[in-house]
Amino acid sequence: MNDIGLPPAPASQFACAMGHFSADCPSRVLFDQIADKWSMMILTVLDGGPHRFNAIKRLLEGVSQKSLTQTLRRLERNGLILRRVIVASPVAVEYELSPLGQTLLPPFRALYRWTKEFMPQVEQARAKFDAAAE
Repeated sequence: MNDIGLPPAPASQFACAMGHFSADCPSRVLFDQIADKWSMMILTVLDGGPHRFNAIKRLLEGVSQKSLTQTLRRLERNGLILRRVIVASPVAVEYELSPLGQTLLPPFRALYRWTKEFMPQVEQARAKFDAAAE
């Protein structure tokens, strides 16, 4: 037992120590799958409620149908979104955040607020960097 009364973690979990990004750490793969630009944007779009595929595509300028489809499938596989087939003519598909996906909203909202708040400083740093590179 460890100091919080749990059995010792399997050896594979030691590869996931905070600040150490071992290639075989499962959380590294999950982080890669939820922190890419399209995943974060899709989850943010779905924060407003369920959306159909084409509505999501319209709200994400520049995303290809292939990228959107792959990202939605990955998010569904990870349990972050739910896919519902709407029986109509033609058949439609709607996506919404799952309860697990909703747990990501607070950190995503904080990150989004940070980007809006600190964008001027980021642009200033970029300009300084680019000027020094010339």
